[in-house]
Amino acid sequence: MPYAFEQVLKKIAGEKAPGPSPTFSIFHLLLAIELISKEIIGRSKLAEKLNVGEGAVRTMVERLRDAELITTSKTGCALTDKGLKLWKEYESVFKKVDIGKNELTLANYNFAILVKNRGHKVKSGMEQRDAAVRVGAKGATTIMFKGGRLTIPSASNDVAKDFPKAASQIAKLLKPEENDVVTIGSDDSLEKAELGALAAAWTLLDDC
Repeated sequence: MPYAFEQVLKKIAGEKAPGPSPTFSIFHLLLAIELISKEIIGRSKLAEKLNVGEGAVRTMVERLRDAELITTSKTGCALTDKGLKLWKEYESVFKKVDIGKNELTLANYNFAILVKNRGHKVKSGMEQRDAAVRVGAKGATTIMFKGGRLTIPSASNDVAKDFPKAASQIAKLLKPEENDVVTIGSDDSLEKAELGALAAAWTLLDDC
């Protein structure tokens, strides 16, 4: 059963508008909602934080407002009750942290996302890596909590033994439980590492 946040964001991202194709992805929309959930924020600050142009942010804000997820005023953008409900549903499934470096990370910046109860969706881990690369990240590593321990498809049956620093960071920061998945997006750009982690995690949703 697809989540509401998944369906709503896919619809918003897929809307066609006159002019050139938008220069943002579904993951930029998600990051915009996250930023707005933390504070009332203006378009120029959104553009700076998301590393996209003001035109792209204008389109994103219009679409989020038309979907009744945000309101806009002179002070900036704020989530509506509908937007807050959607964000809380997302947070119940995804948990994101800046994980720093460990034996499994591929670059200077690394974000990890815990996806609740999605281990059965993982095949080889290549799907998650490819999704991260498509949004510009260097790659992604997929880790499952299976049989009471962290594992990596085709690479490690016991991450705690093979990659102790990584296992310690994941256990401390994300506290995975049985059938949870952790995707780590890596890049030399903070923004792309975060996008990579999101793109990798998104492949684990039911409708993907």
